[in-house]
Amino acid sequence: MLMAILAVVGGLALLVWSADRFIDGAAATARYAGMPPLLIGMVIIGFGTSAPEMVVSAFASIQGNPNLALGNGYGSNIANIALILGITALLSPIAVHSQILRKELPVLMAFTLLAGYQLLDGQITRMEAVVLLGVFFLMMGWSIMQGMRQRGDALGSDVEHDMEGETQMTLRQGILWLVVGLVLLVVSSRVLVWGAVDIASAMGVSDLVIGLTVVAIGTSLPELASSIIAVRKNEHDLALGNVIGSNMFNTLAVVGIAGSIQPMSVSPEALYRDWVIMAALTASLFVLGYGFRGQGRINRLEGGLLLSVFIGYTGYLVYGVLNA
Repeated sequence: MLMAILAVVGGLALLVWSADRFIDGAAATARYAGMPPLLIGMVIIGFGTSAPEMVVSAFASIQGNPNLALGNGYGSNIANIALILGITALLSPIAVHSQILRKELPVLMAFTLLAGYQLLDGQITRMEAVVLLGVFFLMMGWSIMQGMRQRGDALGSDVEHDMEGETQMTLRQGILWLVVGLVLLVVSSRVLVWGAVDIASAMGVSDLVIGLTVVAIGTSLPELASSIIAVRKNEHDLALGNVIGSNMFNTLAVVGIAGSIQPMSVSPEALYRDWVIMAALTASLFVLGYGFRGQGRINRLEGGLLLSVFIGYTGYLVYGVLNA
């Protein structure tokens, strides 16, 4: 049990560090390749912040624990909105200027409804997982088209400003950190999955709950760090873009990769408890961020409410474990 706990703690620490290196290397390499800042923000950073969830879920499914992968994907979405945006908005209210993000919010809501529809029969088949991956690649194509066409968006300005404020990597350094970060992501994910599964077995807790709590919060730490840094630099659109992009990747690619490796039987709680919370939070983000009567904005009160939802939801899961 002690070794499993150390594996989870050490795996999460290495996962967060390697994800940060991977994102920096990928962004630097993309910049040298001439990729527009808006496209880097929509695709490279979105992919990089979700890389921990993707790799963890792939290994969980390969090792016969697909529900850990499902919990990781849905739990990360819940943590991204309720925990990360909650904390970020408490530090500084988040104003939405980007038209791209306003377009992505209803798309994210549609993806969430698709995920709920697939859970209705209590399973995610390999075909349903392939559908998720197909929609994911269509979304990537749409994102690339938007990033190439709409050069003057506020999100692109935030990304450009963020890159200018950092120490510039050479192309060789960017490729090096891209490769090193990816290798360490794989290693740390494998260690983390082993530790999480071992703890779940020892405590008699389901893989789904471990994925929704320990693993989901841990793999969301890169988004938390990048969002806090972004909002402290007054780059509000980048902070929100990190969460929207990550949630799209989690809903489609993370669950899609896991389900295509091994189809999963899903407990009713995943739909009536976890998906409902995820959908409600996504709907609230849509309403707050879209700004139907003006500019979208998440103020401190709303941030506090989001954080309260996360604390209440996590507390409910923990209470269920302790009283099982």
